[in-house]
Amino acid sequence: MASPDLPDRDTPAAVLAFVQSRRAAVQRAEVEILQGALAWAAMHPEESVSEEVSTGSANGLIFAEVAVPLAGEGTPLVAEFAPMELGAALGLSTDSAKGLIGDALELAHRLKRTWALVQAGEVPVWKARRVAQLTTTLPLVAADYVDRQLAPVVGKVGFAAIGRLVEHARVTFDPEGAEKQRREAADGRRFDVHTGAADFDGTVQVEGTLDLADALDLDAAIRQGAAELAALGSEEPLDVRRSMAAGELARRQLTLDLMAEAGDGTASVVKPRQVVIHVHLSHAAISRDEAGTASIEETRSIVSTDQVRGWCSGDAQVVIKPVIDLEAHHHTDAYIVPDRLVERTRLTQLTCAFPWCERTARRCDIDHVVAHGDGGPTCSCNLAPLCRRHHRAKTHSGWTYEKTEPATYLWRSPHGLHLLKSDGTTRLLTAHPPDA
Repeated sequence: MASPDLPDRDTPAAVLAFVQSRRAAVQRAEVEILQGALAWAAMHPEESVSEEVSTGSANGLIFAEVAVPLAGEGTPLVAEFAPMELGAALGLSTDSAKGLIGDALELAHRLKRTWALVQAGEVPVWKARRVAQLTTTLPLVAADYVDRQLAPVVGKVGFAAIGRLVEHARVTFDPEGAEKQRREAADGRRFDVHTGAADFDGTVQVEGTLDLADALDLDAAIRQGAAELAALGSEEPLDVRRSMAAGELARRQLTLDLMAEAGDGTASVVKPRQVVIHVHLSHAAISRDEAGTASIEETRSIVSTDQVRGWCSGDAQVVIKPVIDLEAHHHTDAYIVPDRLVERTRLTQLTCAFPWCERTARRCDIDHVVAHGDGGPTCSCNLAPLCRRHHRAKTHSGWTYEKTEPATYLWRSPHGLHLLKSDGTTRLLTAHPPDA
């Protein structure tokens, strides 16, 4: 349906003019959000942080708020917890809000020519932010060089050329830093298997950054494995056989790692692999006669029960752990939360209870919503998973919350925003703080 605000909606030219005007409005709004991020950073400078920093007596960990750099050399430090509330107002995670403020600071303080073009509407915000992210690690003089060279042509060149300019500036103005980065690039090699984003059909994405020699060897091994599968009669397409070959390559290595001496000392056997997953079953999944679904806690994905049976078939060792009744009320008089209550809390709320935070509960602290020292009980109705950063913010800043349901939390920000996180989904209840 056409927008009621669209004049002459039957005219193609009017439609084009309409979308152009709306796009221009979006670009202006993006610039204004960056300007707002700068203003927010200025309201939370280093001086706003208490000089009394609390540290853990055993391990020296910092618990109170500190001032942190969010952009490159020469940009002002910002109070550590400041991005949380800005992110809450914009529907962003804390990390995303930090990135927004950092990009704004980098542009305003170190890429001033580019920033002027952004404010004039000549360079889109997304492109300017990408440039800012590339220059953050440069010394101030190198960032200024990039800004001077790039500003006249930033709207005309691609990121490959921008990347080359940034690296030229790094080598020219910071050769020691360039060499250090080269060494660190080797440490930045990675190989990621995205089990946290498993599809319903049980497939996942795999990506990595490898040394060239390692990459060539891996490709050769997978190519050979795909050819072997074809020779054995597989009729799957080449891409599918390559993916299967990667799994076979992994299982061969696991077989080598899991060889164990038999009881008589004369032979060897392969230990069955142990797959540890927390599965939440639908009613239909209990019966083998009906199709069902399973929710995998580790990946926060839904898969078919047939897929789970496939993973657990053959020589796989399946361990069934006791069921925890999530409806039951558990309580202890002690401050220390017992393991069973920790497990129940993490099963009830699978992620950090803070708005828009997606850190898995198994990597979070277990927090007393009402502090134990203030009379808060150690019971299932007063516990929530909070990642360490948001746990510290709740303890040392103006953030407060209450638990209204087993997996529902009402948060209040230092300046009066109200947010509800329920079953992992966050909703902003107030459009703006009451004193705005």
